[in-house]
Amino acid sequence: MKDKAVLLDTSFFIRFLDESGPLFISADKYFRYFLDNKITMFISTISIAEYCVRGVIDELPLRNLKILPFNHEHGIQAGKFARIIFDNKNNLALDDRKVISADAKLFAQAHVEKAVQYYVTSDSRSESIYNLLKQSGQVHFQFIPLTQPLSETFGTLDL
Repeated sequence: MKDKAVLLDTSFFIRFLDESGPLFISADKYFRYFLDNKITMFISTISIAEYCVRGVIDELPLRNLKILPFNHEHGIQAGKFARIIFDNKNNLALDDRKVISADAKLFAQAHVEKAVQYYVTSDSRSESIYNLLKQSGQVHFQFIPLTQPLSETFGTLDL
């Protein structure tokens, strides 16, 4: 699985770092799977900023992650994605402009970075945005909701 990568969003880290939460076990299994299979794990500078609203950067497992700065290529793609999303906003049942903007930016990073084949999140609202972009042929990565068992995603035995 060399040269494969995953972009983990803010909600993933919130669940991964909350050992008493209902999605901790799922987040932990995904994290270990990516480590064991040498799949590069990215965290966006956007997710770091979002996490630090209520958390501290030292809580994040940065030694196992590569930080992905938001650059001009990401910005150009995010603008294209945002246009598609806003043009179809009435079909998405989303009314939060900030959510759309953050999703467009993170999806743009995952799209531009060709090694990124997976995007893992617990944010169910973003799936409708992903599906819209996927239908328009705009994304090449797989959206993985944290509620989906690892065994279902990768065909592994859940031991």
